[in-house]
Amino acid sequence: MSLAFSHRKATQALNWLARQAGGRLNKMAALKLVFFADRYHLRKYGRPLTGDTYLAMNFGPVPSGTKDIAYLSDFLSNSERSYAETFLRQAADAFCFESKAEPDARVFSQTDAEALSFAWNEFGRHDAFMLADITHDYPEWKRHEAALQSKEMTRVPMHYADFLDEAPPEVNPCHPLTPDEAQERREMLAELEAFENRWS
Repeated sequence: MSLAFSHRKATQALNWLARQAGGRLNKMAALKLVFFADRYHLRKYGRPLTGDTYLAMNFGPVPSGTKDIAYLSDFLSNSERSYAETFLRQAADAFCFESKAEPDARVFSQTDAEALSFAWNEFGRHDAFMLADITHDYPEWKRHEAALQSKEMTRVPMHYADFLDEAPPEVNPCHPLTPDEAQERREMLAELEAFENRWS
């Protein structure tokens, strides 16, 4: 099962993060920061921020729809591209994108904004490769490490339920959970997935 992806939230998350960085941001770094925001929001509130589909890849978790937006890829629909290009543009440096308009905060709930602020405040000082290294310590990526290192596959689908597993003690959990709280979030996530799949 999957969740409904909000391309508007993903676009504005990228836009907001670029603004925090001074107007331009490395694409890989942005995707890792979105991962931290999604992990935080899911663990604290029972749903991710973007609803994106995640893939485990060599440089860590990748929110695939958000990646398409950051890269303004050919996989975007006309409406997604039109919306993204209103706010974002390719930078002169091919590895970066730029903000071209003020973020539209109306797409975010108060808790969405909280999750983005958490990601930026906790991890925004790190460069892209350091962020990738940090994500390798999380159990939802770690479970796919052997498959990726075997070279048999370059990407493996990830599941939001795994974001509720506990990271090692030295790793920022993106909101700590007791076992009972983790189970409650799993139930909330399952209900949300069932609801969205029923109406998709």
